[in-house]
Amino acid sequence: MKNSFFLFPISNVFFWFYFLLFFKIPIFIYFYIFFLLAASLWGPYKDIWQTVMNAIWKRQPEAIHRLDQVLKKHRSDFISLFRNPPKNVQQHEKVQKASTEGVAIQGQQGTRLLPEQLIREAFILSDLFDIGELAAVELLLAGEHQQPHFPGLTRGLVAVLLYWDGKRCIANSLRTLIQSRQGKTWTLELSQELVSMTTRFTDDLMEQGLTQKILTLVSQIDLNNEFDKLQRERGLGSEKHRKEVSDLIKECRQSLAESLFVWTCQSPLSKDDTLILISYLEKVTVEADGSLDSVNLSLLMALLYCFDVSFLEQGTEDREDLMHRLPLLAERQYIATIHTRLQESQPWKLPGLQATVRLAWALALRGISQLSDVTALAEFTEADEAMAELAVADNVFLFLTESVVGSENFYQEEFYIRKIHNLVTDFLALMPMKVSFFSANSISIFREIEMFIAELYRKDPFNLELALEYWCPSEPLQTSTIMGSYLGVAHQRPPQRQVVLSKFVRQMGDLLPSTIYIPYLKMLRGLASGPQCAHYCFSLLKVNGSSHAENIQGAGGSPVSWEHFFHSLMLYHEHLRKDLPSADSVQYRHLPLRGITQKEQDGLIAFLQLTTVIVNWSENARLALCEHPQWTPVVVILGLLQCSIPPVLKAELLETLTAFGKSPEIAASLWQSLEYTQILQTVRTPGQRQAIGIEVELNEIESRCEEYPLTRAFCRLISTLVESSFPSNLGAGLRPPGFDPYLQFLRDSVFLRFRTRAYRRAAEKWEVAEVVLEVFYKLLRDYEPQLEDFVDQYVELQGDEIIAYKPPGFNLMYHLLNESPMLELSLSLLEEGVKQLDTYAPFPGKKHLEKAVEYCLALLNLTLQKENLFMDLLRESHLSLIVTPLEQLLQGINPRTKKADHVVNIARYVQSTEKGGSNITHVFTSQKLMAGFVECLDNEDAEELINPDEELEPEKKRARIHHETRIHILNLLITSLECSPPSLALYLLGYELKKPVSTTNLQDPGMNRNIFTVFNCQVIYQLCACSDTSGPTMRYLRTSQDFLFTQLQYLPFSIREHEISTLNQMSWLMKTAAIEMRVTSLNRQRSHTQRLLHLLLDDMPVKPYLADGEGGMEDESRSVSGFLHFDTASKVRRKILSILDSIDFSQDIPEPLQLDFFDRVQIEQVIANCEHKNARGQVVCNVKHLHRVLVAEVNALQGMAAIGQRPLLMEEINTILQYVVERNKLLQCLHAKKHALESWRQLVEIILTACPQDLIQAEDRQLIIRDLLQDVHDKILDDDAAQELMPVVAGAVFTLTAHLSQSVKTEQKQPLAVPMTGQSQYVLMLDGSFTSSPGSESISMGFASIGDSSLHIILKKLLDFILKTGGGFQRVRTHLYGSLLYYLQIAQRPDEPDTLEAAKKTMWERLTAPEDVFSKLQRENMAIIESYGAALMEVVCRDACDGHEIGRMLALALLDRIVSVDKQQQWLLYLSNSGYLKVLVDSLVDDDLTLQSLLMPQPPLLKALYTYESKMAFLTRVAKSQQGALELLRSGVIVRLAQCQVYDMRPETDHQGMYGMRDPPVFIPAPVERYRQILLPALQLCQVILTSSMAQHLQAAGQVLQFLISHSDTIQAILRCQDVSVGSLQELASLTGIISKAALPGVLNELDVDVNEGTQMELQGHIGRFQRQCLGLLSRFGGSDRLRQFKLQDDNAEGDRVNRRDEIELAMQQICANVMEYCESLMLQSAPSFEHTVCLFTPSLSESTNRDGPRQDTQAPVVPYWRLPGLGIIIYLLKQSTNDFFSYYDSHRQSVNKLQNVEQLPPDEIKELCQSVMPAGVDKISTAQKYVLARRRLVKLINNRAKLLSLCSYIIETCLFILWRHLEHYLLNYTPTDSQDSLLSSRISFKRGRLQESSLDFSSGLNRVSQHDIDQVRCDSLLKNTECTLLPYSY
Repeated sequence: MKNSFFLFPISNVFFWFYFLLFFKIPIFIYFYIFFLLAASLWGPYKDIWQTVMNAIWKRQPEAIHRLDQVLKKHRSDFISLFRNPPKNVQQHEKVQKASTEGVAIQGQQGTRLLPEQLIREAFILSDLFDIGELAAVELLLAGEHQQPHFPGLTRGLVAVLLYWDGKRCIANSLRTLIQSRQGKTWTLELSQELVSMTTRFTDDLMEQGLTQKILTLVSQIDLNNEFDKLQRERGLGSEKHRKEVSDLIKECRQSLAESLFVWTCQSPLSKDDTLILISYLEKVTVEADGSLDSVNLSLLMALLYCFDVSFLEQGTEDREDLMHRLPLLAERQYIATIHTRLQESQPWKLPGLQATVRLAWALALRGISQLSDVTALAEFTEADEAMAELAVADNVFLFLTESVVGSENFYQEEFYIRKIHNLVTDFLALMPMKVSFFSANSISIFREIEMFIAELYRKDPFNLELALEYWCPSEPLQTSTIMGSYLGVAHQRPPQRQVVLSKFVRQMGDLLPSTIYIPYLKMLRGLASGPQCAHYCFSLLKVNGSSHAENIQGAGGSPVSWEHFFHSLMLYHEHLRKDLPSADSVQYRHLPLRGITQKEQDGLIAFLQLTTVIVNWSENARLALCEHPQWTPVVVILGLLQCSIPPVLKAELLETLTAFGKSPEIAASLWQSLEYTQILQTVRTPGQRQAIGIEVELNEIESRCEEYPLTRAFCRLISTLVESSFPSNLGAGLRPPGFDPYLQFLRDSVFLRFRTRAYRRAAEKWEVAEVVLEVFYKLLRDYEPQLEDFVDQYVELQGDEIIAYKPPGFNLMYHLLNESPMLELSLSLLEEGVKQLDTYAPFPGKKHLEKAVEYCLALLNLTLQKENLFMDLLRESHLSLIVTPLEQLLQGINPRTKKADHVVNIARYVQSTEKGGSNITHVFTSQKLMAGFVECLDNEDAEELINPDEELEPEKKRARIHHETRIHILNLLITSLECSPPSLALYLLGYELKKPVSTTNLQDPGMNRNIFTVFNCQVIYQLCACSDTSGPTMRYLRTSQDFLFTQLQYLPFSIREHEISTLNQMSWLMKTAAIEMRVTSLNRQRSHTQRLLHLLLDDMPVKPYLADGEGGMEDESRSVSGFLHFDTASKVRRKILSILDSIDFSQDIPEPLQLDFFDRVQIEQVIANCEHKNARGQVVCNVKHLHRVLVAEVNALQGMAAIGQRPLLMEEINTILQYVVERNKLLQCLHAKKHALESWRQLVEIILTACPQDLIQAEDRQLIIRDLLQDVHDKILDDDAAQELMPVVAGAVFTLTAHLSQSVKTEQKQPLAVPMTGQSQYVLMLDGSFTSSPGSESISMGFASIGDSSLHIILKKLLDFILKTGGGFQRVRTHLYGSLLYYLQIAQRPDEPDTLEAAKKTMWERLTAPEDVFSKLQRENMAIIESYGAALMEVVCRDACDGHEIGRMLALALLDRIVSVDKQQQWLLYLSNSGYLKVLVDSLVDDDLTLQSLLMPQPPLLKALYTYESKMAFLTRVAKSQQGALELLRSGVIVRLAQCQVYDMRPETDHQGMYGMRDPPVFIPAPVERYRQILLPALQLCQVILTSSMAQHLQAAGQVLQFLISHSDTIQAILRCQDVSVGSLQELASLTGIISKAALPGVLNELDVDVNEGTQMELQGHIGRFQRQCLGLLSRFGGSDRLRQFKLQDDNAEGDRVNRRDEIELAMQQICANVMEYCESLMLQSAPSFEHTVCLFTPSLSESTNRDGPRQDTQAPVVPYWRLPGLGIIIYLLKQSTNDFFSYYDSHRQSVNKLQNVEQLPPDEIKELCQSVMPAGVDKISTAQKYVLARRRLVKLINNRAKLLSLCSYIIETCLFILWRHLEHYLLNYTPTDSQDSLLSSRISFKRGRLQESSLDFSSGLNRVSQHDIDQVRCDSLLKNTECTLLPYSY
């Protein structure tokens, strides 16, 4: 049981990470939280390391003070380095009893009981690391707390990691502190305060014996020993755990050694410390491969820097000070002691290491000897050569080559390379005589020197180009620095030193023994690494050839020259070509070579490698060699490749060709040469019995030798040529043109067989896979599917037509979209790679395996990106190929594991192919996979945003890779969240997948098994916006994290450096905040909403809120107004305004392209062709694709002139690419700004719309909206503002203006008080100067806070915005027109209840009343609008006549509103004079056909209908003025309406939907309703014109009558219609109103037609029918039939019954009033005097029009010419109207009383009133809103009753007039037919005939009136008179 604790399982394993890309909270706060629960051996050390990082590497100013505190607190931890708290008997006893008595834990209050298992584990851990028992307990508890970070590990295993992680942190902190010291080698450019602090602190540590402690720890900490101890105690877990422990231990030792190294770099060690270091190095041994390990390498470099005096040669200002501080010169006996120690004959364990130290000491002595005032040290300085001889005798350069330069870590540290470079150059420059001696007498030593130089400079990872010191050109160097930079100052070696080194290189080549020929070439290869070095080396070889050509005849010049080398190659070629076997013989069976010996082969390989390096680095050398007429390197190399030479030599030849192929002009010819020489056989000649070429080499020679240099070299050559130049007609004339033979060889012979071949060197397997996959990747990357790829192309070959090969990308896509061997092997390689990497152990070829895997993943990714287009084109082409989407293939069964685990294998690499979805969720059930995501996302290296264009150090490169990995994982989450649940993202984020997602209860990390807490704004927004995840996410963020409030506090973020990403983060955060406020408002969580409102809207500084959201909410009823005090000067900017301020509306536009070679227009077209939509929907240019297109264009150029201009062309391509990059950045920046503005608008809209109204008082709301409107206008009206932002800003302006108008209207609607006589119930709220008296407490001051002046400013800015849009941006103006309409509504008088009080005012009182505030504001608004003149008129009028439908509608509505308040009629005058009014009128005919199509059962879009309605509404508004009506008549508007045929297409009434529409209404109305929407505006326009045309009334009436006659069928159908729906009654009301004013006597004379007798009779017939039908309406709506109509309406009207009944009642009364008006007009205009009255009614006082009884034919309401209605209908209408009048009056009075006391009404009545306005959802609104709706309904009801009262009054008056005139005529002036003679009868008939101008034949009806009728009238009159006398008593 003792050793079981490390395997104890923990049941609750969970995963979490904090991804804080933009958090500004100092990270040490989080570590302080960890510290409370962390062990003393880990938490404090983690805190130290984080503080050091913040202060030194992140340069946080606030961290300096924190660092000072930490260093003072933990000084003892640095002094007693790695010392653990000792074991203690008392602690042992306490821990032993902790299970019963408990134990006190650091950072926690009280005691804590520990389980027995943990106590046993603590004792084991205490024994394992020799630490105190309490420290072991704390470490275990910390391990338990940190266990979520380490899934699958027990707390004991985690404790082991934490123990060593604490050691690592303290060691790294020590190294960083020493690195920041002030010294002689570098500076970190830190503040002087920080440097002084760290220097003092580290000096103190050194005085306490830091060197001895470091070396002791390095010796004591042994990886094998530590692992043995852990293994014994079972303290090692999985392979990953072992790797992590191993890495931590190694890093501890390495950081300790580097601490000593960085110390010596800055300030050398003292004598004693140097001796201690020497003593340590004496015992050092090498690794198994003969190299020093990284720790000993660091310590060796530390000692070498102790001996460094080269910095004294720099001649800096502090040189003397440095000399005095140098222990080498300052300390007495330093030199003597060290010299004596190094002269001892006792050998070290590593003689080479001893030799290295001796050489460094010898060079230090030589450097000291050249200083002044060192004569006292002559004894030692003169022994420098003897010391150097000792070093050389021990093969110092061989040791440096194998053990130092050959060390794995040597090239990872810049100052290692610099130190060894100084060592060898000092030796060559300071001891030239010794070098000459060795060159003359010891070839082996000199060979070692050359080989050492070759290896040292072979790599240059930091681009230092230190080898430039060996070249001394005649021309000046093209660089400002040779040796890089020390201390920020350019440092250049003395010229003499450079001359000596250059002389060394040249002299060695002059007299070169054959034994060092190859080493010399290798040395040159090392010295040629770099652009300038390669150029100088090329020149050297060129000069050597020319200078020795005369002396050495026939040998091609100096043996180290181009001349000699290429001459030798040609000789070899000529010699070997003679022995070249025929194609039919056995090929490539290598017999003993007769032409090239082994030494010659080695020499050729060395020179080829030198050539490769030079040609790789220098393009000039590349072109110069190829263009040389005698050397022809490409031709000779290709010739040698055809000869029988070893594969290794062929490989080097191919490597050289690869270097030449980097130039596109060379690559183009190289392709043709490859095809001609058949290096890879692509053409098989007839009769040839055996294949030739590289395929035979691979299958028969390399496979047998188990080495594949030739294959790898060939793949690299193809890879280079594919990238440089790719001819589409490759092989034309000899075979089907194309790349297919090469691709087939690479795929079938190389790639598909690479796993089954045998390899002598295991790493070569992955090298082969890497190079061939690289070719596939480049081919697929550059392939863009085209339609012609899917059509077979035929070419002619030797008289036959054959099918040409497809592009290589096409073939790769086909193989990757099928279950092909290529796809299977790629997936298998991924599987094998992840298995190898999961071992966490080094293996041969690991880097090449990783690269091969990367190419496999890239191929899959490219296939996924291109497959949609590829498959679409394949479907269009009907090509007989079958492909399957790759995502389906990836879900197939793995033949090796019999599982569908391909996606799992990919996921284990933690790479994203951006194809997340619900169908792969099930594969992510492994905790190891989850841990991989966590590990990548929770990586501290990727905190900083890195510019991808910068040249980065290896650590920063790794950090960038980590950062990009995190971005890819987040993109995977974002993409997956767009899929329907269940999805991968939801699983990773910890949501329920087995239950409904909305039931998830997210918890803090550690509480749930699969919590994956993500803090990225876009991810959070998507989670909050999704209906399934919104609830759990927002609940968790609100209650557990208080995320939104915390983050909104930091808005706006600083966007100076990373503007695009920061704006996007702000956008997502604002959108999420808008959702939060909407949700909390709906759920009535007032406190949360109120906190956010205070944060965003307050303009006064407030105390900070607590993190839990409880602070700052003292009173829930407190509103924003509590912080809007006007007597306080310390106001702050509202946060919502500050966010707007942070968005810069200006945008720098890149300068236009200035091109010298390319055509600008064509380049723009190419750029447009390369544009695509990225993941965010932005249209940007694909820079890589554009680069490939442009480079291909340059490569296609031929001739020497093109080659000479190539550098200029490439420079211009770079200019184009830079322009495109800037343009892309511009587009992305504009998109980010639009996104931010849109998010800001959403947030503002939610604040104003969704949040409870009472949280922001009305006056404060107006002030906030005013500030927002003014600020947003100021920003967009700036001259530099980007036009692309106008649409979003216009939308925001529309929203704000709408809410401003609503806020003002809400303020105006005060509760109705009891009005005084003649006093308006509305206060003067619009007057900015109005102030209330102390007693007027009930008068609101709300609008005074904004005032007229602010409104005028808003109006001016709005008009300026409209004019700024110019001729374009009509959609922008659409929003602005809507905004202007909302603004103008502010000055519009609200709906007042007609309380009938106005009738009590006299006309004089009305005329002399002062101007009210609404009229004043209207007048001022109109003055501002008119001040903009014709410019504004032109824009609005143009938009009203043309453009988008919505824009036209809003422009017409705006014209409507402006014309209605334009008292001077300036706009009407402009409309008329400019012809816009005529255009609008003429467009009615153009709309006719479109409107006809809308009457079909299934109409097209209804936008034409809405545009027509807007147009007719505007024309109706124009017609309401006399001048407007006149202009419309002149424009022929009535004539145009008469020409429209749509009015004749009246559909049949839908009887199923009549009488209230039983079917629920839909968005598209029924055809009859659509028809009424078309007809009613025309009728209303005619009626308004008739009313307004005073002087031209007869002319107007004549045109309207012509309109009626043109559509007479429709008119008569309406008059006969029996439908009593709202629409039909409104038709009747409008039509009767027109007829009553148009169909009158004398109108026919005004018609604009030639009227003959027949035509006149026809017209009179039409008018007669209109008159009779109108009179017939009285029986329907004025008689007893009216009750039947109401009964029908009541039976069918449900739902909105009340409103419909009101409308129907009003329409019926209007019809009766119109008919009575018509009757009155006929009587007045037809009879010149009372004696000649025209009687329209018979003297019968009964209601029926038939003497025999009531009328039975209800379907024929038309009055026949022989039958006139009786006066009874008038009497009945009079009585009914009287009754209605009193009923309406009572209802009106009751409604007024209710309006005055709304708050006292019963709830049921309030609810009933509200339901008539809002049928659904009444129960969900607040009481205040219910009162508003109730008042609205009551006002509507009052005004309705007032209109009905007016109509009833008019009907009563008219009925009395008609009744009086008829009775007067019948009783006084009429003679019955039965009491007159024939002569009198003829006279009466003649008189009546003269009065028949009304076209209604009254004679036939009146002829039947007898004396009995007259007597009956008298009798009935007396009875009626009696009833009327008693009438008042009945009321």
